[in-house]
Amino acid sequence: MTDIGEATSPSVVPLTENDPDQAPPKDKGLWRDLVAYWILGLCNNYGYVVMLTAAHDILKELEGGDGHAKSASPLDGYDVAKTTARADDVTFGYEARPCNKLSTGAILLADILPALAVKSIASFLPLAKHVRIFLCVAAAAAGFLLTAFATVEWVLFVGVIATSFSSGLGEATFLAYATYFNKNVISTWSSGTGGAGIAGSLSYTGLTGLGLTPKTTILIMLVVPGLEAAAFWLLLRHKDTDKPADISEQEAGSEKPEEIDYNTLPEDERPLENWNQRLRYIPSLFIFMIPLILVYLLEYYINQGLFELVYFPGIWLSQSAQYRWYQVIYQIGVFISRSSVNLIQFRQVWIMAVFQFLNVVYFTFEAVYYFTPSIWIIFVLILWEGLLGGGGYVNTFYRIQTDVPAARREYAMMVTSISDSVGIALAGIAAIPSHNAICDLPVPDRLL
Repeated sequence: MTDIGEATSPSVVPLTENDPDQAPPKDKGLWRDLVAYWILGLCNNYGYVVMLTAAHDILKELEGGDGHAKSASPLDGYDVAKTTARADDVTFGYEARPCNKLSTGAILLADILPALAVKSIASFLPLAKHVRIFLCVAAAAAGFLLTAFATVEWVLFVGVIATSFSSGLGEATFLAYATYFNKNVISTWSSGTGGAGIAGSLSYTGLTGLGLTPKTTILIMLVVPGLEAAAFWLLLRHKDTDKPADISEQEAGSEKPEEIDYNTLPEDERPLENWNQRLRYIPSLFIFMIPLILVYLLEYYINQGLFELVYFPGIWLSQSAQYRWYQVIYQIGVFISRSSVNLIQFRQVWIMAVFQFLNVVYFTFEAVYYFTPSIWIIFVLILWEGLLGGGGYVNTFYRIQTDVPAARREYAMMVTSISDSVGIALAGIAAIPSHNAICDLPVPDRLL
């Protein structure tokens, strides 16, 4: 049986009759697919978001936090509820600026490189989709357990890596499988991944703010892999992947009484029948991939290289809390834009990359000079940053679903899914040296 990632070479596929006097029958079970894909998007990205939101706490514990001996579990002894607005974390590894010796970009790399690696080879893996999803669920659960119970640094990072592996394999598999469903599952999937940003960052921030330790908080989150399994195996209506995705089935979900020989189609619309054809087809996807890479490179450079350095002392939020709320507000922006594609579409994703570059300039100057008078201005800019990032993601994959020929859409989805990971990985690499360079600058007046 041909499954996700396997080549398909049928000579014919069924198509719907184009009869203007006869509307296609309504698919009464469509809601199951749409809801399932929303839940799958939420669960797939949830652990990834939690790891980034917890990055500041993880690094603080790895460096000894308040200077006392570490507890048995790195995440068990950090009592978020006891932090103060100023005294708890003005300095970590540096004496001047409020910096960790190791940028949260290091956590970002551990959280994205495995995802990038597995996405890059996903189309070559001859694994059935059910096996892939089992690996996703198992790796997500293992990631939470390892992160919560780690007593040494390498175990902690293995937990982050397991979570990343789950997210990367899941995204490549679910996006490719989505080509067999109604095109609107891309919208619900994207909305779900945006919802993961809010649910992940807000649940971690909220639970730790209530006094739960990061360890207990992460263990509670083990319910998420179970929800992912239920959505995939119990709610989603599974499709026959022996045949390539078909436009009429995605739009109507109806039976197709007529067949067409693919040899009658233009050459650039025929199925990719071997790996040589698939590799040669990749450059044609750069129109989707390059703008998305740039958007994610710029936004994650801000998130993991600069967020930690944007600090307002003496207010009602500690530095750790400010970092967490930056992540929450960013994810709110992502959720809004990822849920908006049925209302508004943008074909020119590169424009979002230009605006994101302007954000990089602003946040870099803020991290160096601390000139913004109020944290509320930063909140608004972070929301805008999230809107751009989420908009770049959903509009890219929506364009693939509508513009790429049906016979090539599954492969295009899988290949393009590496774009955000490439951008994020490059951002993590760039964030570490720039973060440390800013940390070595003289202390700004606002912190004196």
